[in-house]
Amino acid sequence: MDDRAKMILQAIVNSYVEICEPIGSKYLVDKYKLNLSSATVRNVMSWLEEEGYLEKPHTSAGRVPSDKGYRAYVNNLSFLPQVSLKKQAEFRDYLDQRIDEASELIIRAADFLSEQTAFVAIALSPDYGSASIQQLKLLMIEPGSALVVVVFLAGIVHDRLIRVPEALDADQLNRIGNAIENAVKGKALNDITLVTVTAAAEDTDIPEALLRQVVYETYTSIKQMDNLNVYMDGLHRLLGQPEFQDIDRAQRFFHAINKPKIMAGYMSDMQKEEENKQTELRQADESDPAFHGEGQGNEAISQKKADYMLRIGQEIALQGLEDMAFISTVYRFSDKISGQLAVIGPKRMPYGEIISQIQFINRTLSEASEELERDR
Repeated sequence: MDDRAKMILQAIVNSYVEICEPIGSKYLVDKYKLNLSSATVRNVMSWLEEEGYLEKPHTSAGRVPSDKGYRAYVNNLSFLPQVSLKKQAEFRDYLDQRIDEASELIIRAADFLSEQTAFVAIALSPDYGSASIQQLKLLMIEPGSALVVVVFLAGIVHDRLIRVPEALDADQLNRIGNAIENAVKGKALNDITLVTVTAAAEDTDIPEALLRQVVYETYTSIKQMDNLNVYMDGLHRLLGQPEFQDIDRAQRFFHAINKPKIMAGYMSDMQKEEENKQTELRQADESDPAFHGEGQGNEAISQKKADYMLRIGQEIALQGLEDMAFISTVYRFSDKISGQLAVIGPKRMPYGEIISQIQFINRTLSEASEELERDR
């Protein structure tokens, strides 16, 4: 595609995002003050249509971008608009309000992202499976009720309420907690078994009748911390988009989006696919002789590495989302703890703005999680 075709495709996408109507050559010439005749623009548009970048609705003389056209548009973005300083400050202030857990950071990030984009935001809770436990405490709340508090090495705290025998006193519970903590400290969540927890607790001299329930409840609460939770916000905002005036299209989308576990699985698969791609790129760079000279290979890796993932239309392997675009990013609280944050909206979306917002929120989440860890 030559520069003229790229310029006209970019103008068509920008215009269609703005007015949601098929775009004609005269509209482009007038709006962008093109130093081209309408006939020349029509010829370029015809070529773009023949190559699959544009589609022509049956009822209109104008064209609209195809999935291939949107993809070419994103791939050829020369720059991303900066998130305004005002919006940056608003988001940081929003995160600062009564934040004391990692899960709250993610929920607030999704809320803000949906509000700013007017689309759906989805957040996947962090994957703690590879994270190591730093502390574990059992705290008596009242007879028959206790709190399991787990602190991971990244400074992230999780707690769950459990039932314990009413005959168990606070001192006995504390001894059980200390024994279990000694057994699991430094271990990854995935490596902790019921046998590990049971064997540790049995070293105390507490009667088995009291011990059995505490051990099982504690083990269950630890393992449940690795359950993948899905948080979604902004479905109501999509109803105002012109695309959702088509009832059948809206029903297909809402049927698909209301299956959170399937959405979570798809996002996880997409992340693995992207990580595999980055591994292949890194290996290709390492095999390049330039990699071994004065840091050139490292620069190539950093330039190729994307901090967001994008799927458009038919690229999304979920029935009901073929008319949508899906932009996601992997946020990290440490090398071992990561999750995903995504925006879903019509293909007719301001890609540059949303990519900038999702990148900014990713960076800010990392900064906020570091502050949480320092404050522990």
